[in-house]
Amino acid sequence: MKIGITCYPTYGGSGVVATELGIELAAIGHDVHFITYSQPFRLTGRERGISYHEVPVSNYPLFEYPPYDLALATRMSEVAEYYELDLLHVHYAIPHSVSALLARQMLAARNRRLPFVTTLHGTDITLVGLDRSYLPITRFGIEESDGVTAISNYLREKTIEAFGIKRDIEVIPNFVNCDVYAPLGERREAARKVFAPNGEKILLHLSNFRPVKRVVDAVEVFSRIVERMPAQLLLVGDGPDRSAAEWLAHSKGIQKFVHFLGKQESVNELLPVADLILMPSELESFGLAALEAMACEVPAIATAVGGVPELIDDGKTGRLFPVGDVESMAEAAIHLLSHPEELREMGLAARRTAQDRFCASQIIPKYVEYYEKVLGVL
Repeated sequence: MKIGITCYPTYGGSGVVATELGIELAAIGHDVHFITYSQPFRLTGRERGISYHEVPVSNYPLFEYPPYDLALATRMSEVAEYYELDLLHVHYAIPHSVSALLARQMLAARNRRLPFVTTLHGTDITLVGLDRSYLPITRFGIEESDGVTAISNYLREKTIEAFGIKRDIEVIPNFVNCDVYAPLGERREAARKVFAPNGEKILLHLSNFRPVKRVVDAVEVFSRIVERMPAQLLLVGDGPDRSAAEWLAHSKGIQKFVHFLGKQESVNELLPVADLILMPSELESFGLAALEAMACEVPAIATAVGGVPELIDDGKTGRLFPVGDVESMAEAAIHLLSHPEELREMGLAARRTAQDRFCASQIIPKYVEYYEKVLGVL
Protein backbone atom coordinates (compact mmCIF):
# COMPACT_ATOMS: atom_id res chain seq x y z
CA MET A 1 0.00 0.00 0.00
CA LYS A 2 0.90 3.65 -0.43
CA ILE A 3 0.13 5.38 2.85
CA GLY A 4 0.26 9.07 3.77
CA ILE A 5 0.86 9.85 7.45
CA THR A 6 0.30 13.19 9.14
CA CYS A 7 1.20 13.91 12.75
CA TYR A 8 2.68 16.56 14.98
CA PRO A 9 6.39 15.94 14.32
CA THR A 10 7.53 17.29 17.67
CA TYR A 11 8.51 15.55 20.87
CA GLY A 12 5.32 13.85 22.06
CA GLY A 13 3.59 10.49 22.19
CA SER A 14 1.35 10.88 19.15
CA GLY A 15 4.24 11.96 16.94
CA VAL A 16 6.44 9.15 18.23
CA VAL A 17 3.79 6.50 17.57
CA ALA A 18 3.02 7.88 14.10
CA THR A 19 6.70 7.96 13.17
CA GLU A 20 7.41 4.48 14.49
CA LEU A 21 4.33 3.19 12.68
CA GLY A 22 5.63 4.61 9.41
CA ILE A 23 9.05 3.07 9.98
CA GLU A 24 7.53 -0.34 10.73
CA LEU A 25 5.19 -0.18 7.73
CA ALA A 26 8.07 0.70 5.43
CA ALA A 27 10.12 -2.16 6.86
CA ILE A 28 7.49 -4.68 5.69
CA GLY A 29 7.28 -3.23 2.20
CA HIS A 30 4.71 -0.44 2.26
CA ASP A 31 5.39 2.95 0.67
CA VAL A 32 5.07 5.63 3.38
CA HIS A 33 4.79 9.39 2.87
CA PHE A 34 4.97 11.76 5.86
CA ILE A 35 3.12 15.04 5.27
CA THR A 36 3.96 17.51 8.07
CA TYR A 37 5.36 21.00 8.68
CA SER A 38 8.77 19.58 9.65
CA GLN A 39 10.46 16.21 9.51
CA PRO A 40 9.41 14.00 12.45
CA PHE A 41 12.26 13.99 14.95
CA ARG A 42 12.64 10.21 15.03
CA LEU A 43 13.20 10.05 11.27
CA THR A 44 16.79 10.15 10.10
CA GLY A 45 15.93 10.75 6.45
CA ARG A 46 17.77 7.58 5.49
CA GLU A 47 14.95 5.06 5.99
CA ARG A 48 14.08 3.06 2.89
CA GLY A 49 10.49 3.28 1.70
CA ILE A 50 9.82 6.59 3.50
CA SER A 51 9.42 10.02 1.91
CA TYR A 52 8.90 13.34 3.64
CA HIS A 53 6.79 16.17 2.20
CA GLU A 54 6.95 19.53 3.94
CA VAL A 55 3.81 21.63 4.32
CA PRO A 56 4.61 25.23 3.35
CA VAL A 57 2.58 27.86 5.22
CA SER A 58 2.03 31.36 3.86
CA ASN A 59 3.20 34.33 5.94
CA TYR A 60 1.00 36.78 4.04
CA PRO A 61 0.56 39.89 6.25
CA LEU A 62 -3.24 39.64 6.09
CA PHE A 63 -3.11 36.47 8.21
CA GLU A 64 -2.52 37.10 11.91
CA TYR A 65 -2.39 33.31 12.28
CA PRO A 66 -1.11 31.32 9.26
CA PRO A 67 -3.85 28.91 8.05
CA TYR A 68 -1.90 25.68 8.56
CA ASP A 69 -4.95 23.45 8.32
CA LEU A 70 -5.71 24.72 4.78
CA ALA A 71 -2.08 24.46 3.70
CA LEU A 72 -2.02 20.91 5.07
CA ALA A 73 -5.19 19.94 3.18
CA THR A 74 -3.71 21.30 -0.04
CA ARG A 75 -0.44 19.43 0.46
CA MET A 76 -2.27 16.22 1.35
CA SER A 77 -4.25 16.35 -1.88
CA GLU A 78 -1.14 17.16 -3.94
CA VAL A 79 0.92 14.31 -2.48
CA ALA A 80 -1.97 11.86 -2.71
CA GLU A 81 -2.57 12.65 -6.36
CA TYR A 82 1.06 12.75 -7.46
CA TYR A 83 2.13 9.60 -5.63
CA GLU A 84 -1.21 7.79 -5.99
CA LEU A 85 -1.69 7.20 -2.29
CA ASP A 86 -4.19 4.56 -1.23
CA LEU A 87 -5.16 6.31 2.00
CA LEU A 88 -4.17 8.88 4.60
CA HIS A 89 -3.60 8.07 8.26
CA VAL A 90 -3.79 11.15 10.48
CA HIS A 91 -2.71 11.16 14.11
CA TYR A 92 -4.32 13.57 16.60
CA ALA A 93 -7.74 14.74 15.52
CA ILE A 94 -7.15 18.49 15.57
CA PRO A 95 -6.76 19.78 12.87
CA HIS A 96 -5.53 16.75 10.95
CA SER A 97 -8.84 14.94 10.50
CA VAL A 98 -10.51 18.06 9.11
CA SER A 99 -7.58 18.74 6.78
CA ALA A 100 -7.81 15.15 5.55
CA LEU A 101 -11.55 15.57 5.00
CA LEU A 102 -10.91 18.64 2.86
CA ALA A 103 -8.24 16.78 0.88
CA ARG A 104 -10.65 13.89 0.33
CA GLN A 105 -13.30 16.27 -0.98
CA MET A 106 -10.85 18.08 -3.23
CA LEU A 107 -9.81 14.83 -4.86
CA ALA A 108 -13.39 13.51 -5.04
CA ALA A 109 -14.17 16.50 -7.26
CA ARG A 110 -11.62 15.05 -9.68
CA ASN A 111 -13.00 11.50 -9.37
CA ARG A 112 -10.11 10.39 -7.16
CA ARG A 113 -10.79 8.36 -4.00
CA LEU A 114 -8.77 9.12 -0.87
CA PRO A 115 -10.11 7.53 2.35
CA PHE A 116 -8.55 8.54 5.64
CA VAL A 117 -8.10 6.97 9.07
CA THR A 118 -7.97 9.11 12.22
CA THR A 119 -6.12 7.84 15.30
CA LEU A 120 -7.08 9.46 18.60
CA HIS A 121 -4.19 9.79 21.00
CA GLY A 122 -5.41 11.53 24.13
CA THR A 123 -5.37 15.28 24.67
CA ASP A 124 -7.01 15.79 21.27
CA ILE A 125 -10.04 14.28 23.02
CA THR A 126 -9.58 14.82 26.75
CA LEU A 127 -8.30 18.41 26.68
CA VAL A 128 -8.31 20.34 23.38
CA GLY A 129 -11.30 18.60 21.85
CA LEU A 130 -13.50 19.30 24.86
CA ASP A 131 -12.91 23.05 24.52
CA ARG A 132 -16.23 24.48 23.29
CA SER A 133 -14.33 26.25 20.51
CA TYR A 134 -13.21 22.92 19.06
CA LEU A 135 -15.76 20.32 20.21
CA PRO A 136 -18.15 20.55 17.21
CA ILE A 137 -15.37 20.44 14.61
CA THR A 138 -13.59 17.64 16.46
CA ARG A 139 -16.79 15.59 16.53
CA PHE A 140 -17.36 16.31 12.83
CA GLY A 141 -13.84 15.23 11.87
CA ILE A 142 -14.22 11.97 13.79
CA GLU A 143 -17.67 11.22 12.37
CA GLU A 144 -16.54 11.92 8.80
CA SER A 145 -13.40 9.78 8.97
CA ASP A 146 -13.46 6.57 6.95
CA GLY A 147 -11.96 4.78 9.96
CA VAL A 148 -11.21 5.75 13.56
CA THR A 149 -8.86 4.09 16.01
CA ALA A 150 -8.03 4.84 19.65
CA ILE A 151 -4.92 3.81 21.56
CA SER A 152 -6.77 2.41 24.59
CA ASN A 153 -10.20 1.26 25.72
CA TYR A 154 -10.22 4.21 28.11
CA LEU A 155 -9.83 6.69 25.25
CA ARG A 156 -12.45 4.93 23.14
CA GLU A 157 -15.02 5.11 25.94
CA LYS A 158 -14.06 8.70 26.77
CA THR A 159 -14.58 9.73 23.13
CA ILE A 160 -17.98 8.07 22.92
CA GLU A 161 -19.07 9.63 26.22
CA ALA A 162 -17.73 13.15 25.68
CA PHE A 163 -18.65 13.59 22.02
CA GLY A 164 -21.69 11.36 21.67
CA ILE A 165 -19.95 9.44 18.90
CA LYS A 166 -22.18 6.77 17.31
CA ARG A 167 -19.71 5.24 14.88
CA ASP A 168 -17.35 2.32 15.54
CA ILE A 169 -13.96 3.10 17.05
CA GLU A 170 -11.33 0.38 16.81
CA VAL A 171 -8.90 0.03 19.73
CA ILE A 172 -5.34 -0.56 18.50
CA PRO A 173 -2.91 0.04 21.36
CA ASN A 174 0.45 1.73 21.16
CA PHE A 175 3.39 -0.53 20.47
CA VAL A 176 7.12 -0.86 20.86
CA ASN A 177 9.81 -2.51 18.77
CA CYS A 178 10.99 -5.15 21.23
CA ASP A 179 14.26 -5.61 19.36
CA VAL A 180 15.15 -1.91 19.53
CA TYR A 181 13.84 -1.37 23.07
CA ALA A 182 15.56 -4.15 24.95
CA PRO A 183 17.94 -4.72 27.89
CA LEU A 184 21.57 -3.78 27.26
CA GLY A 185 22.92 -7.06 28.60
CA GLU A 186 26.65 -6.97 29.27
CA ARG A 187 26.83 -3.33 28.17
CA ARG A 188 24.51 -2.14 30.95
CA GLU A 189 27.05 -1.68 33.74
CA ALA A 190 29.37 0.40 31.60
CA ALA A 191 26.44 2.52 30.39
CA ARG A 192 25.26 3.08 33.98
CA LYS A 193 28.67 4.36 35.08
CA VAL A 194 28.24 7.40 32.83
CA PHE A 195 25.47 8.62 35.15
CA ALA A 196 26.14 6.68 38.35
CA PRO A 197 29.91 6.21 38.65
CA ASN A 198 29.64 5.05 42.26
CA GLY A 199 26.90 2.50 41.73
CA GLU A 200 24.00 4.81 42.66
CA LYS A 201 20.43 3.88 41.77
CA ILE A 202 19.13 5.50 38.59
CA LEU A 203 15.62 6.83 38.12
CA LEU A 204 14.36 8.31 34.85
CA HIS A 205 11.48 10.49 33.69
CA LEU A 206 10.66 10.87 29.98
CA SER A 207 8.08 13.36 28.69
CA ASN A 208 7.47 16.65 26.94
CA PHE A 209 7.40 18.45 30.31
CA ARG A 210 3.87 19.78 29.86
CA PRO A 211 1.84 20.38 33.05
CA VAL A 212 -0.17 17.18 32.52
CA LYS A 213 3.06 15.16 32.85
CA ARG A 214 3.77 16.60 36.34
CA VAL A 215 7.55 16.55 36.00
CA VAL A 216 7.74 18.52 39.26
CA ASP A 217 6.20 15.50 40.99
CA ALA A 218 9.01 13.36 39.57
CA VAL A 219 11.51 15.67 41.28
CA GLU A 220 9.47 15.55 44.50
CA VAL A 221 9.49 11.74 44.45
CA PHE A 222 13.21 11.67 43.75
CA SER A 223 13.98 14.13 46.57
CA ARG A 224 12.54 11.64 49.04
CA ILE A 225 14.47 8.73 47.51
CA VAL A 226 17.84 10.48 47.51
CA GLU A 227 17.42 11.26 51.23
CA ARG A 228 17.45 7.51 51.90
CA MET A 229 19.92 6.12 49.37
CA PRO A 230 22.47 7.29 46.79
CA ALA A 231 20.60 7.93 43.55
CA GLN A 232 20.59 9.91 40.32
CA LEU A 233 17.60 11.25 38.35
CA LEU A 234 17.66 11.52 34.56
CA LEU A 235 15.06 13.90 33.12
CA VAL A 236 14.70 13.28 29.39
CA GLY A 237 12.75 15.79 27.33
CA ASP A 238 11.95 19.47 27.49
CA GLY A 239 8.99 21.79 27.72
CA PRO A 240 7.23 24.52 29.70
CA ASP A 241 7.66 22.93 33.16
CA ARG A 242 11.42 22.48 32.91
CA SER A 243 12.21 25.72 34.75
CA ALA A 244 9.86 24.77 37.61
CA ALA A 245 11.57 21.39 37.92
CA GLU A 246 15.01 23.04 37.86
CA TRP A 247 13.95 25.52 40.55
CA LEU A 248 12.58 22.75 42.77
CA ALA A 249 15.74 20.65 42.47
CA HIS A 250 17.85 23.68 43.31
CA SER A 251 15.67 24.73 46.25
CA LYS A 252 15.94 21.23 47.72
CA GLY A 253 19.71 21.21 47.24
CA ILE A 254 19.67 18.09 45.06
CA GLN A 255 20.55 19.69 41.73
CA LYS A 256 23.85 17.79 41.44
CA PHE A 257 21.87 14.53 41.42
CA VAL A 258 19.28 15.71 38.84
CA HIS A 259 20.35 15.67 35.21
CA PHE A 260 18.33 17.52 32.56
CA LEU A 261 19.29 15.71 29.37
CA GLY A 262 16.94 17.56 27.01
CA LYS A 263 15.36 15.94 23.99
CA GLN A 264 17.09 12.71 23.04
CA GLU A 265 16.73 10.73 19.82
CA SER A 266 18.09 7.41 21.08
CA VAL A 267 15.99 6.95 24.20
CA ASN A 268 16.31 3.20 23.64
CA GLU A 269 19.92 3.56 24.81
CA LEU A 270 18.97 5.56 27.91
CA LEU A 271 15.97 3.68 29.24
CA PRO A 272 17.79 0.37 29.92
CA VAL A 273 20.30 2.04 32.25
CA ALA A 274 17.53 3.00 34.68
CA ASP A 275 16.28 0.99 37.64
CA LEU A 276 12.83 2.60 37.55
CA ILE A 277 10.93 5.06 35.38
CA LEU A 278 8.77 7.72 37.06
CA MET A 279 5.49 8.59 35.30
CA PRO A 280 3.44 10.70 37.76
CA SER A 281 1.13 12.11 35.06
CA GLU A 282 -2.21 13.73 35.77
CA LEU A 283 -3.60 11.85 32.77
CA GLU A 284 -2.26 9.34 30.26
CA SER A 285 -4.46 7.80 27.61
CA PHE A 286 -1.92 4.98 27.27
CA GLY A 287 1.57 5.59 28.70
CA LEU A 288 4.02 5.07 25.85
CA ALA A 289 7.09 6.04 27.90
CA ALA A 290 6.23 3.35 30.44
CA LEU A 291 5.81 0.75 27.68
CA GLU A 292 9.19 1.60 26.15
CA ALA A 293 10.77 1.27 29.59
CA MET A 294 8.97 -2.01 30.27
CA ALA A 295 10.40 -3.47 27.07
CA CYS A 296 13.83 -2.63 28.51
CA GLU A 297 13.02 -4.50 31.77
CA VAL A 298 12.49 -1.23 33.64
CA PRO A 299 9.29 -1.11 35.74
CA ALA A 300 7.31 2.10 36.17
CA ILE A 301 6.17 3.99 39.24
CA ALA A 302 3.08 5.58 37.72
CA THR A 303 -0.37 7.01 38.37
CA ALA A 304 -3.53 4.92 37.98
CA VAL A 305 -5.11 7.20 35.41
CA GLY A 306 -6.65 6.85 31.98
CA GLY A 307 -5.36 3.89 30.04
CA VAL A 308 -2.36 3.20 32.29
CA PRO A 309 -4.04 0.32 34.18
CA GLU A 310 -4.54 -1.38 30.79
CA LEU A 311 -0.76 -1.41 30.43
CA ILE A 312 0.62 -1.84 33.96
CA ASP A 313 -0.49 -4.60 36.31
CA ASP A 314 -0.04 -3.04 39.76
CA GLY A 315 2.40 -5.04 41.88
CA LYS A 316 3.47 -7.29 38.99
CA THR A 317 4.82 -5.12 36.17
CA GLY A 318 4.98 -1.79 38.01
CA ARG A 319 3.27 0.23 40.74
CA LEU A 320 0.23 2.52 40.43
CA PHE A 321 -0.82 5.35 42.74
CA PRO A 322 -3.26 8.28 42.88
CA VAL A 323 -2.21 11.49 41.18
CA GLY A 324 -0.05 13.62 43.46
CA ASP A 325 0.68 10.87 46.01
CA VAL A 326 4.42 11.49 45.90
CA GLU A 327 4.96 9.99 49.35
CA SER A 328 3.57 6.59 48.36
CA MET A 329 5.40 6.66 45.03
CA ALA A 330 8.68 7.37 46.81
CA GLU A 331 8.10 4.61 49.39
CA ALA A 332 7.31 2.10 46.65
CA ALA A 333 10.43 3.10 44.73
CA ILE A 334 12.60 2.85 47.85
CA HIS A 335 11.18 -0.60 48.62
CA LEU A 336 11.91 -1.92 45.13
CA LEU A 337 15.37 -0.34 45.01
CA SER A 338 16.13 -1.94 48.38
CA HIS A 339 15.00 -5.38 47.21
CA PRO A 340 16.91 -6.05 43.97
CA GLU A 341 15.46 -9.53 43.43
CA GLU A 342 11.91 -8.21 43.61
CA LEU A 343 12.85 -5.37 41.27
CA ARG A 344 14.45 -7.84 38.88
CA GLU A 345 11.36 -10.07 38.81
CA MET A 346 9.14 -7.07 38.17
CA GLY A 347 11.42 -5.95 35.32
CA LEU A 348 11.29 -9.40 33.71
CA ALA A 349 7.49 -9.47 34.03
CA ALA A 350 7.30 -6.00 32.49
CA ARG A 351 9.29 -7.09 29.43
CA ARG A 352 7.16 -10.23 29.06
CA THR A 353 4.05 -8.05 28.99
CA ALA A 354 5.61 -5.81 26.33
CA GLN A 355 6.57 -8.84 24.26
CA ASP A 356 3.29 -10.70 24.67
CA ARG A 357 0.87 -7.81 24.11
CA PHE A 358 2.51 -4.70 22.69
CA CYS A 359 5.35 -5.64 20.35
CA ALA A 360 5.31 -4.00 16.93
CA SER A 361 5.27 -7.45 15.33
CA GLN A 362 1.81 -7.96 16.85
CA ILE A 363 0.31 -4.48 16.51
CA ILE A 364 1.43 -3.43 13.02
CA PRO A 365 -0.54 -6.25 11.33
CA LYS A 366 -3.66 -4.91 13.11
CA TYR A 367 -3.16 -1.53 11.44
CA VAL A 368 -2.60 -3.16 8.05
CA GLU A 369 -5.75 -5.23 8.48
CA TYR A 370 -7.68 -2.11 9.47
CA TYR A 371 -6.39 -0.22 6.41
CA GLU A 372 -7.56 -3.08 4.20
CA LYS A 373 -10.97 -3.00 5.86
CA VAL A 374 -11.28 0.74 5.21
CA LEU A 375 -10.21 0.24 1.59
CA GLY A 376 -12.77 -2.53 1.17
CA VAL A 377 -10.15 -5.21 0.54
CA LEU A 378 -11.44 -7.46 3.32
